[in-house]
Amino acid sequence: MKSKLMHYLAILLVIPLMSGCWLLAAGGAGAYGGYKAKEEGYELRNPVTKEKKIKTE
Repeated sequence: MKSKLMHYLAILLVIPLMSGCWLLAAGGAGAYGGYKAKEEGYELRNPVTKEKKIKTE
């Protein structure tokens, strides 16, 4: 009985520690994807831009 309790307690303590690792891994994967896209010529652009008025004479 005591070993089962210790087993569940160990799992309960390890899960919150692993959550930071998953966030770090996801951030690294996103950064690598952005780097590879930049190599292929893609650029990040702001979708909301103010259009410039061109004066015609």
